[in-house]
Amino acid sequence: MTTQKRKRPQGQLRQGQLITTFGPGAMTDLPERSVLIAGLDEWVGDRDLISEPRLSAKIANLLHVPSVRLETPPSAGDGDINDPRVTGVRVYRFPEWFVTQDPPGNSQDESRRSRYLINVRALSRGNVFEDPETRKKLKVVPVRFVRACRYGHIGDIDWYFFLHENDNTCRNQGRPLFMDERGTSGDLSEIWIRCSCGKAERSMAQIAIQKAEVFGRCDGARPWLGPAMKESCQEMNRLLVRTASNAYFPQSMSVISLPERSESVRNAVSAVWDFLETAEDEADVAKERKKTKVREALSGITDAEVWAGIQARRNPQQVQDKSVKSAELETLISVSEEIGDDRPEGIFYARALPRTEWNQPWMNGIEKVILIQRLREVMALVGFTRFEAAAPDTEGELDMGVRRAELARDVTWVPSIENRGEGIFIQFSRQSIEAWLQRPAVAQRAVQLRRGFDAWKAEHSSSSRQFAGPAYIMLHSFAHLLITTIALECGYPASSIRERIYALQNIGYGILLYTGSSDSEGTLGGMIEVGRRIASTIRSAIDLGTLCSNDPVCSQHLPESPHERRFLLGAACHGCLLVAETSCEQQNDLLDRSLVVRTAQGQQAEFFMEL
Repeated sequence: MTTQKRKRPQGQLRQGQLITTFGPGAMTDLPERSVLIAGLDEWVGDRDLISEPRLSAKIANLLHVPSVRLETPPSAGDGDINDPRVTGVRVYRFPEWFVTQDPPGNSQDESRRSRYLINVRALSRGNVFEDPETRKKLKVVPVRFVRACRYGHIGDIDWYFFLHENDNTCRNQGRPLFMDERGTSGDLSEIWIRCSCGKAERSMAQIAIQKAEVFGRCDGARPWLGPAMKESCQEMNRLLVRTASNAYFPQSMSVISLPERSESVRNAVSAVWDFLETAEDEADVAKERKKTKVREALSGITDAEVWAGIQARRNPQQVQDKSVKSAELETLISVSEEIGDDRPEGIFYARALPRTEWNQPWMNGIEKVILIQRLREVMALVGFTRFEAAAPDTEGELDMGVRRAELARDVTWVPSIENRGEGIFIQFSRQSIEAWLQRPAVAQRAVQLRRGFDAWKAEHSSSSRQFAGPAYIMLHSFAHLLITTIALECGYPASSIRERIYALQNIGYGILLYTGSSDSEGTLGGMIEVGRRIASTIRSAIDLGTLCSNDPVCSQHLPESPHERRFLLGAACHGCLLVAETSCEQQNDLLDRSLVVRTAQGQQAEFFMEL
């Protein structure tokens, strides 16, 4: 990674970090300065193309562009940034306001709490500031406060406006500003900004009182795309701490590269199209299946799937685009003990584990266990937000109505990575899920969870998030228990195991737990070995969820409680269900272990009843 004013790279990041924590528009600290990662227009060097048509089409539709390429971030280079042979990611210095590390030349008491607040234009070479009173060279560090809005726009705080509003007298005279720390905690109430004119000072705590009025309206600045890049914005500026967790929320989309079930159906229909061309319904398909050639070609495919394939071939323009998870789930539930990709170079290889190897009383609600020895995940960055995260919905789709900050002035490609690894897919019985949903205790708990969601939605009126429903929350909570249990047995840390929850009423229910790496062709097989003894692993996960170290407080928590303000959580806390956010597709929201197992509260809404 290189800066604009230096000949040598000032820091390096892993390629995977450039589509998560440190994408375009993110702030980061390099060894010698604080910077803002530039937009994709200034990512220079060779990039490898990643082929994943389904994800490319989804992103192009999301960004309203004809097409988009998936490419890896460029590798780090070394040398003059103007040399076309150098690769890397350019950055902009940000913020442009600094505070001195050494105290100004005044009294001893004052020196312990005051620092000059200066603009970059006041710096001399070497990032130092000359005290106008003592002529001493003072080192500086970037100020930790900036302004931003929830649409991603960001900029320096106008400190003269903060103190004097529309009076520009001190600004025009260049009067020095000071940041006083009148305490040791670092709290906003102890940080004061004052002008050397002696007539104006304000506490940073006033931001919490006056909120938007303090910094004025956002000017739409997008400095990561260039110094003069602005757009219209009606939002009010908010205070943002550079290193805060809400400073940057990457918005990414990922898919599992699987041989879609529809592809197999399409190929089978094409092979015997001469026989199926005149079919008018499923009954005609059944008649044609009696012929030897047709029966062999359509082996393992239902009449309904064949009829859908015929309709798709006749009217391709009317075929609706499937959600991200729909295509994946259709493929996963079609895997049997015999069907799989045995090619060494293949991206997907899976086998169903015979039921005789895991059939136990507590497994009655589970229909199939699939061991995936080889899979490929492609993840792409499509934008980002600040202050509020915009997570994918329960079907893996990103909301097209969300206003996300742009990655480039003209988006033709998006940074992507591919991970290869292994996983376990557990398919739940639709009949068991539907029967469980009809139980009065489950319906009652769903009402409580819905009230919590409504309370959260009232505080996030701009969010388009929808209530996930008890089936999704149960599967999600069970996945978290299983992640923790598997991590104790397979040797992988829990943070390296990821989840995908499938709660699609028209297709089926299941969870996929997988692990992968971008710099290898697979993993060590620990997940597969755990999968071979899945019955005992699930039993351990159920036992783990029965009692939390924070019970009975945890199990008695009501989502709508205004005191705890954990509106999206039922019986869930750091002592039982919460895992690393890198593992969770919902950022540790929508969890309740009382839907999975019997808790100390005894609500009788659990899915796993037979132990």
